[in-house]
This record gives sequence, C-alpha cells and structure tokens, in this order.
Amino acid sequence: MHSKLNTLFSLIFLSIITLSCKAQKETKPNIIIIMADDMGYGDLSCYGSTLINTPNLDKMASEGIKFTDFHANGPVCSPTRAAILTGKYQQRVGIDGVVTAKHHRDKGLAVSEKTFADAIKKAGYVTGMFGKWHVGYKKEFNPINQGFDEYIGYVSGNVDYHSHIDQEGYEDWWVGDTIKNEKGYSTDLITEHSVDFIKRHKDEPFLLYIPHEAPHGPFQGRKSAAERYVGWKNGAKQKDKMSDEELNNIYKEMVEVMDEGVGEVMKTLKELNIDKNTIIFFCSDNGASKKVGSNGGLRGYKSTLWEGGHRVSAMAWYPGTIQPNQVNNETVLTMDLFPTIMDLVGAEQPENLDGVSLKNNLIKGEPLAERDLFWGYAGRKAIRQGDWKLIIRNKTAEPLLYNLKEDIGENNNLAQQHPELVKSLTKKLEAWGDDVYATTK
Repeated sequence: MHSKLNTLFSLIFLSIITLSCKAQKETKPNIIIIMADDMGYGDLSCYGSTLINTPNLDKMASEGIKFTDFHANGPVCSPTRAAILTGKYQQRVGIDGVVTAKHHRDKGLAVSEKTFADAIKKAGYVTGMFGKWHVGYKKEFNPINQGFDEYIGYVSGNVDYHSHIDQEGYEDWWVGDTIKNEKGYSTDLITEHSVDFIKRHKDEPFLLYIPHEAPHGPFQGRKSAAERYVGWKNGAKQKDKMSDEELNNIYKEMVEVMDEGVGEVMKTLKELNIDKNTIIFFCSDNGASKKVGSNGGLRGYKSTLWEGGHRVSAMAWYPGTIQPNQVNNETVLTMDLFPTIMDLVGAEQPENLDGVSLKNNLIKGEPLAERDLFWGYAGRKAIRQGDWKLIIRNKTAEPLLYNLKEDIGENNNLAQQHPELVKSLTKKLEAWGDDVYATTK
C-alpha cells in the first residue's frame, strides 16, 4: 500500500513540475540585459582571471553560452549605450563619442530615436532600467522619455559610489526624471532595485536593463569613504592616490560585488519559478582602461580600436532553451541584442536596424550570415571582414591589417603583403562612414 501511494505521489509531483515548466514556456519570456562598465575581456574567472572571483557569472556561462568574439559597438561608454538601445551604429544617432558632464550637458539621444524599450512595450511588456544612462543629461533625454516605465540611477559617465555626485559636482541620482538621492553603494542599490522590480512584475512579461557602474572609476569599495560633494570639481585623479596593489584590490572588489548582484538576480528568478522563462544577456560596454583591469592579453585598452578596446566578455542564459556549456565563436556586436530580443519575444522588428537577430544561432546553432562590421571613434576607423581587420588611424598614417585568426594580439601588420585587400576594405570603410554620418546631417 505504501509503495503504491509513494508511486502515486511521485507521479503527481512530476506532473506538477512538468506543467509548471510548460506554463513558464507558454508565456512571453522576460528579458534582462546586464552591462558592466569598463570591464576587460580577461576580468572574469571564466575568461581566465586568476585575481578576480566571479562564481555567478561563471555559473551563467556554464549554464548557457559564453561568447569569444563579442564586441562593444564603441571603445568607450556612450557610443555603445546608444547602439544597444537603438540597434543601430551609434554614428547614425549622433552619439559617436563620450557625452561628457563638462562639455555635453545639452547633448543626448533624441527622443525620436526608438529604443528597445519603446519597441517591446508595444508587445505588452513592462520596462525598467536601473543604473547608468550616459546618453543625455537633460530631462528630455531621461530614460522615462525613452520607453522605460521605471528608472532609478544616474545619467552621467560616473558618480561617486557613495555620495552619487558626478564629475562636475552635481547630484546625479534620479528616480524617474527627478533627482532624488538615496544612501547606499551604487552597485548594491542597482541590484536592490532590479530585484525589487522582478518581484513586483513576476506575473507579467518584463524587460529589465541593468547597466552597472562597476568597475568604472572612481575606484571605491563598499567601505571606501565618499570623495565627492556638491560643488566638487576636477579633484585629484583617484588612481594616482593608490598603489597598484591597492587599486587592483579595489577593482577586484568592485567586479566581485557586481557578480554578487548577478547572483541575486538569478537567485530571485529561480525562487519565483520564472528562471526558465527569462533570458539574460551579459556584456561590457568596452574594454578595460589602460591602468587597471585585464583585457586578456589583447592589444589595446578602452578608447582604442585594437581588440582590447572593444572585444568584451559576454554571455547568454536561458535555462531549458539555450543548451548549457556552449562556447560561441560568432562575431557579434552590441547592437545585435535589440533585434535579438524582439525576435525572441515575437515582437515586430523596427525598420532600419543595423544589428541582426541572434535567435536561431543561440537556440538552434545556426551560423550567422557573413557581414562586414565597423567601428569608428575619434577620427579612427576599423572594419572586420571574416578573420581580417583593418584599422585606419588617420589619412596619412600607415594602414594596419591583421589576420585575427592567426594573430589575435594584432602584432603583425600585413598591409604591405595584401595591398588589394587594404584597398578594398578602405573603400568599404569610406562608404560606411558616408552612410552612417549622412543620417545625422
């Protein structure tokens, strides 16, 4: 008798689990995009770091897809953010450089440009963003006016992690389109608000954008003292105040606290039984800076067009749909996430996107169609065609041509050996520049 009852209870339990998983899959999937700030290609344990411990991001990689050839659209902050939001090359939307607190307080992403938040709301999604904006300071550019139902965070390039004062001495912590400071370490606040958003919207499809401040400077840990105050301006460069060891230890803590936050998000999804109906994308906005962080042996750093400036760590996690332990070698740009999420949720794709959907590649393993990819920053341009990469620094400098399959470190310039290829790629670069800048004239 007991044996029969145990069998019956087991069957009932399995049926409940099966129905629960099926119910998760039959609803629209939730979308979460998490972005690190100034984190290098080699700054995670799963990308080879022996200094920094990132168990939660490592878990995400082991349970999903780890990209090896994922690239930020720009080698600095604002351009990549404009690209991910719009699905276009950032040059098209007028954000081809850093939107600085000192010189560009009137500049921003035009409200006429439709973001992924605008687009997915039409499919019945609630949208939230918690963290760094950096594509416009004025209220008219605020995330609330760019498709996000909820926003808490800062709009400048960086704030003091404790006082939330920007580089020019202004308070920069917003709730919606109103400045409203709150106590707490920026990374923890971003995580807390993100988790709260998930809990409040667990019963409806949501899109959550989590652009972290970490590990961008100022380099501060949870117990560091606040250094900026209202009216603070152009203080001593913090990196010069620390020894290399101190700086590396603080940087390590900043990445690890962010990783804790990723773990909290994943834990919350599982506790609410919505993990199998939620897709998470993780990436960085550009490579690590020159003085701190690891670009994993790649040449260059933030602000350069070498691989170290824009090749970043990235992952995709969708339990039960994306198979675990995958290493993806496709060449991908940040702007591809917009059309990908629209495709994943079955929403209408906006016209004139430069990015392409990764859906069939992520879920079915289908290779992406061949395409040329482009970068441009501070007068320099680069093009990627298959394994070949050409960098043009200016009109008079020698062109730099590399075969990345054979020379990932970009040490051997092959321009003289392949003049016709240089000519062809240069022509494509010029045509691309004429195209993307023409849309902003």
